[in-house]
Amino acid sequence: MTAPRIGTDTLRRLPKAVLHDHLDGGLRPATVVELAEAVGHTLPTTDPDELAAWYVEAANSGDLVRYIATFEHTLAVLQTREGLLRTAEEYVLDLAADGVVYAEVRYAPELMLQGGLALSEVVETVQEGLAAGMAKAAAAGAPVRVGTLLCGMRMFDRTRATADLAVAFRDAGVVGFDIAGAEDGFPPADHLDAFEHLRRENVPFTIHAGEAHGLPSIHQALQVCGAQRIGHGVRITDDIVDGKLGRLAGWVRDRRVALEMCPTSNLQTGAATSMAEHPITTLKDLGFRVTLNTDNRLVSGTTMTREMELLVTEAGWTVEDLRTVTVNALKSAFIPFDERRALVEDVVLPGYAAL
Repeated sequence: MTAPRIGTDTLRRLPKAVLHDHLDGGLRPATVVELAEAVGHTLPTTDPDELAAWYVEAANSGDLVRYIATFEHTLAVLQTREGLLRTAEEYVLDLAADGVVYAEVRYAPELMLQGGLALSEVVETVQEGLAAGMAKAAAAGAPVRVGTLLCGMRMFDRTRATADLAVAFRDAGVVGFDIAGAEDGFPPADHLDAFEHLRRENVPFTIHAGEAHGLPSIHQALQVCGAQRIGHGVRITDDIVDGKLGRLAGWVRDRRVALEMCPTSNLQTGAATSMAEHPITTLKDLGFRVTLNTDNRLVSGTTMTREMELLVTEAGWTVEDLRTVTVNALKSAFIPFDERRALVEDVVLPGYAAL
């Protein structure tokens, strides 16, 4: 079957795995409107369709700083128990409706304290909402396994405290750690204490790197901090010339370091120029362990199905390519090996075979 024949409905039914998706970037527009009214926060518009369009327009600016600034409004409605519970539950249900069978949701607890919740209460509340969503999805015949990544913000000083949270909640749904926020000017090694603590405690982590900043960011994330995966990593292509891999690119490929690639988001922030020329295709063809992700579904106006469809129609991807990146994601997920293998063998491969 050639790529252009894959219809949207077929793509939606395919089992998917997403490793890089932010809770505060994936709310339903109508939910943002309703929660904002409840807490007295002023939005650019109270029409859900117009608000969705506003987010995408801001994201399309090509400016990572402006892209990140859109989170002012989603974060404003995630400061209460009610907002966190509803958002987490809907997060799971929306992914299940999109054919996602495994997801890792990430967020920064330190950004959700303005309503009086403590860091631990934020995590407990989000886990409660995720559990409710998973129960409803399973009851509806669309089970999805969701693990949590807690994010430290690289421009602030609470990263170690968030790492402590990841350790404390690793048996309660938290599967790993990340640092997020403006990359340029805030190197990951600034948070080395947190990463060393996580390694001592056997908690895996990924690091946003190689998006707004180049090879030094990726090198530091891997070789200084010890990241097991790289968030985005599109700039690894700076170390590839005419198909020949430099030492860092070779390290990433040969040691199967997963790249959490988010094509639409990368186009919006200027980290890539077009879907057809996005590095994910070249890196896939060179044997890198690339994974396909949404990053922020509301902000980017996307879903996993849409990301797949764009790669099929604009970059010539096949069903086999989509299966490969899905299996890649599960191979590098931060859950136990037996759970990963079961998802691949019992869910993903049969789902693709049925196509």
